[in-house]
Amino acid sequence: MPSPLFLGLDVAKATLDLASEPVGLTAQYPNDPEGHAALVAACQAQPVALIVLEATGGYEAAVAAALAAAGVPVAVVNARHVRAFAQATGQLAKTDRIDAALLARFGAKLEPPVRPLTDPETQALAALVQRRRQLFEMLHTERQRRRLSLPAVQARLDAHIAWLTIELADLDHTLDGAIAASPVWRAQDAQLRAVPGVGPMLSRILLAELPELGRASAREIAALVGVAPFACDSGASRGTRRTWGGRPGVRRVLYMATLVAVRWNPVIRAHYEQLRARGKAPKVALVACMRKLIVILNAMVAHRTAWAPA
Repeated sequence: MPSPLFLGLDVAKATLDLASEPVGLTAQYPNDPEGHAALVAACQAQPVALIVLEATGGYEAAVAAALAAAGVPVAVVNARHVRAFAQATGQLAKTDRIDAALLARFGAKLEPPVRPLTDPETQALAALVQRRRQLFEMLHTERQRRRLSLPAVQARLDAHIAWLTIELADLDHTLDGAIAASPVWRAQDAQLRAVPGVGPMLSRILLAELPELGRASAREIAALVGVAPFACDSGASRGTRRTWGGRPGVRRVLYMATLVAVRWNPVIRAHYEQLRARGKAPKVALVACMRKLIVILNAMVAHRTAWAPA
């Protein structure tokens, strides 16, 4: 019986390049429904241990969904990790074919975990949340332009600001309706918003962009958000612990929620005051409170418990 193959799939806008480890299988398919069907058939004809592809800003979503739906184990990995692997192995050249072979070797050596794709409803909610973020940023930018604009363009800016304001309110209404239509989301939204400091925006972000909430450990959820401190030690030197990585969209809203929680949530306020009394800098104490808040929310969802300050 042939040994299982690790496959690498380089995703471009128009094409999909496939390579295997051990070497032996190479192919190219169009990045369209017909190409996805042909790729799935080719994978099902082989003993596939894992197929690895990079997150490419959305071009990978449809093919990853098609492979997962067919039962092919898929791992969507961070492109930065793959590039670091290439540099570590001395692979400096870069083409679609080379990248596919590199992804296959990356999968064979590191065996990244297979993570199930989110369901279509969660993907749709995440798309709405992302669109709201875009509209909010555009509205903020247009308001900044309005302050310094000349009279010749002020009327046009005012019209665009008015349209963006209406569109933002309409999108908020759509988001509220989508959450209310799902019994699971509705219950989790009420559970999360009962915590002082957690408002509708953070609740939506967590439901849409942190589906691991309630399924991961405390350390894992803190790392996913990007509020877990990482050591920076070497020999006798003990460096400052720093946070990095994670999901910036979630972390940004969590930061604003924590600013409110430090004032109005008794548990988070007590934690902040204790850290400040121990000499921690305000920003360090605030990040620690962000971590405590997301860990509390994670435990509440995991155990289906209501907010209780005690």
